[in-house]
Amino acid sequence: MFGQTTLGASSVSSSASRVFRYEVVGLRQNSETDRNKYNIRNSGSVFITVPYSRMNEEYQRITRLGGKIIKIEPLTAEEE
Repeated sequence: MFGQTTLGASSVSSSASRVFRYEVVGLRQNSETDRNKYNIRNSGSVFITVPYSRMNEEYQRITRLGGKIIKIEPLTAEEE
């Protein structure tokens, strides 16, 4: 039927619990980052932890802020 998925409940829950860490360089201060409670440096790496379900949204935000993702790695329960 249209709009239904073939994934079982176990597949959905396993992807929902996956977390990734982005290593980002080149973020700059602008009108969007002024809303943060901290400044962003122009140099150095920033590590951003993102759940699997928000990876695309976070990628777009980083791009808007002028950043470049240099590494994406999955996190295990011990690293979180």
